[in-house]
Amino acid sequence: MAQDRKRQRPNILITGTPGTGKTTTSSALADAAQLRHVSVGDLVKEKSLHDGWDDELQCYVINEDLVCDELEDLMDEGGIIVDYHGCDFFPERWFDRVVVLQTENSILYDRLTKRGYDGAKLSNNIECEIFQILLEEAKENYQENIVVDLRSDTVEDVARNVETLSNWVKNWQPVS
Repeated sequence: MAQDRKRQRPNILITGTPGTGKTTTSSALADAAQLRHVSVGDLVKEKSLHDGWDDELQCYVINEDLVCDELEDLMDEGGIIVDYHGCDFFPERWFDRVVVLQTENSILYDRLTKRGYDGAKLSNNIECEIFQILLEEAKENYQENIVVDLRSDTVEDVARNVETLSNWVKNWQPVS
């Protein structure tokens, strides 16, 4: 079972290709549901939980073991939203809901180019979205009944997603 019996608040993973609105959604949901938002990308930079810089992809090469060690106690407490563009290395037991945000390709392309993505970094991320790599990864690594995919094209989509997830949090019950 994915749920740790001593937790009184659920843990949520919000994943998706860069540019799908993970941080925006996570921050808004944390405020709405009184949960704590942890951005893995920020954590990796702040605590040097990486194995160096990848020049081609213009990002840190995260050390998954160090990230999991850093998060372990927090996740056991519960009430955490983890925001990251991958999901296959986190322990399954950590999460009660896994949310995969998806964005229409032309919207995603515009968002990523505004961030300065180009070359391999841009094409890899667009291909990841086209082929629904993160949705498949989530379904392969977590019980299918806890995985949900949500559209994240507009501000209205984000608001609806936050409302839907806030309601889910309110109705969540720990396993007795």
